[in-house]
Amino acid sequence: MALLLTFAAAILYLLLPGDQSMEIIGGTEVHAHSRPYMALIQYRNKLECGGTLIKDGWVLTAAHCRVDKTTKVILGAHSQSKSEVEKQTFTVKHHFQDNYDGSTHENDLMLLQLKGDMKNSPAVSAFPCLGAGDDVKAGTKCQAVGWGTTDLYRTKNSDVLMDVDVTIMSRRICNDENHYNNTPKITEDMLCAGNEKGTCIGDSGGPLICNGILSGITSFGPSPCSSRQYPGIFTRITAAYIKWIEKKTGTL
Repeated sequence: MALLLTFAAAILYLLLPGDQSMEIIGGTEVHAHSRPYMALIQYRNKLECGGTLIKDGWVLTAAHCRVDKTTKVILGAHSQSKSEVEKQTFTVKHHFQDNYDGSTHENDLMLLQLKGDMKNSPAVSAFPCLGAGDDVKAGTKCQAVGWGTTDLYRTKNSDVLMDVDVTIMSRRICNDENHYNNTPKITEDMLCAGNEKGTCIGDSGGPLICNGILSGITSFGPSPCSSRQYPGIFTRITAAYIKWIEKKTGTL
């Protein structure tokens, strides 16, 4: 029982907002403005989460990310701190969740409708392919993208955008006694990926890209981050979620 409580506390730690959200471990800096779909989400002027521009004026992120009148969504960013002519900054007009359950982490996705007119540019454009909601096979190499700390225990976020390669693990293995042990249960609506490299505490809400398709959203993981025993967990963008997204955005 004590072990389960300790593990539950570790999971909760990673879901704390602000500087405690998920980040890239063991990644590399991307070429500046080469991920024009990336959104930097700030809460009270600090990194809260990442997100993906999926349509003009619409960003997909994680439901556990905090949103209020202070929230800013920055498109076209590479550096968090530098003034970049490519940056476009917005507030949030509306946000929508799909029955998010904070105890099981199910339905951890959220749509942000931006207030103001965005301009498409080489540094700002929507992700080209959501796919059909197909599952991702175990062993598939994918990429996670975000801003944040670059080792397990640092508390300072990375100033620049990073990405990292991660490998999809089967849910059967991810749920076994050597991994999450069904605490929480990794469901068909989730993807399990990573090892010593992967996501950790600012990267929540960022994309998981598999075979050129937006396949997942960074959701949760253990503390410390990115271990072989406890890989990162992502909300899988299923066919049902795609229908929900299309309904909310007026079809993509």
